[in-house]
Amino acid sequence: MAQEILIAPSVLSANFARLGAECDDVLLAGADMIHLDVMDNHYVPNLTVGPMVCQALRDHGVTAPIDVHLMVEPVDATIEAFAAAGASFISIHPEATRHLDRSLQLIRDLGCKAGLVLNPGTPVSVARQVLSRLDLLLIMSVNPGFGGQAFIPYSLDKLREARALIDDSGLAIRLEVDGGVKVHNISDVARAGADTFVVGSAIFNAPDYQEVIGRLRESAQQV
Repeated sequence: MAQEILIAPSVLSANFARLGAECDDVLLAGADMIHLDVMDNHYVPNLTVGPMVCQALRDHGVTAPIDVHLMVEPVDATIEAFAAAGASFISIHPEATRHLDRSLQLIRDLGCKAGLVLNPGTPVSVARQVLSRLDLLLIMSVNPGFGGQAFIPYSLDKLREARALIDDSGLAIRLEVDGGVKVHNISDVARAGADTFVVGSAIFNAPDYQEVIGRLRESAQQV
């Protein structure tokens, strides 16, 4: 079931001194939603932002979907905090909760769309039993924890497997990819089945956000 292409700039690569303006700029330049990477220096070896940042972006006036990727353990209390702070999508890792089905249902009960994140070493089969709870399946094409890493090539095979699983289910689940997505490889990633693309440094390190977002979308749509 083909879905429209969505581009989600990861603010992990943005200028945090002017985060609200950076979000305004990328959305004005054609981005579809804002991606927040939430790291706890426990589940992953880095520490980033909490729900106050999500709330601050809403208070600033960001009305676009905010796509929250929780790299925290344990996760349920953080789900509740980000739902209250205005998250649209909340995605979690299976390793970060003892009761995956319950945590995914909690996201939906709080009015958000639920996502499952699979690290490079986590098999696609983990998603099979909880597909009915998902609005989004996120394939990590780098190991989580840091921005600016190179795309792991075997992620393409994993995306193809995930695409087949979603298509066979008949469910309207988005297939997102995060890590090392650039203008030169986004067409390969789209061809493997992704429809939602988290892009960090390739956007925020570019001099012209509109130009690079336009090129990313054009390359993804040409497959």
